[in-house]
Amino acid sequence: MLRSKVWLIAALAAAGVASGAANAQGNLKIGVVNLNRIVEGSPGFQAAQKKLEEEFGPRQRDLQAMQQRLRDQQERFQRDAPVMGEDERLSLERQIRDGQRELQRTNNEVVEDLNLRQQEEMGKLQRDAIEMAQRYARDQKYDLVLADGVLFGSSAVDITDAVLKAGPAPAASSAPAPSTPAPSSGNRDRAR
Repeated sequence: MLRSKVWLIAALAAAGVASGAANAQGNLKIGVVNLNRIVEGSPGFQAAQKKLEEEFGPRQRDLQAMQQRLRDQQERFQRDAPVMGEDERLSLERQIRDGQRELQRTNNEVVEDLNLRQQEEMGKLQRDAIEMAQRYARDQKYDLVLADGVLFGSSAVDITDAVLKAGPAPAASSAPAPSTPAPSSGNRDRAR
């Protein structure tokens, strides 16, 4: 919470400084982008959801089968407990208890694995959305583009729809060329 407030204050201060400098030099081109809309509007979003459903579908069906077996055992216990022998009743109680533990453990594993995979997929989509917004801003010669943490942005500065229309970079240009300055700037930052 504090971190987002610091970023917001920093962004507003930067916008104010840039605005003052730009007013002295000319017009400042500012845009606001909603990265969540870009992620959800991207072609990769639906593909990622389908991929996760296919990946975790069998495990979820296994969980449902475990739940059904456990329900069947519990119903059998409720129905037959009065006429069961002591050993048979204790054995079924143990099976039900062990089944509940196994179901809980397996469910926790599936939920944890699914959350990890969702985070991986969303991370990729968010990186792509940021790259799309940055590419659009460079191509359209924006001086400043703000994202998350914007309290208000009129439709006049909201460029989200335009970024979505521009779409992702073509596959050939998504791989950086060896002569791109980006890796050298990273090395320059490490040297500091």
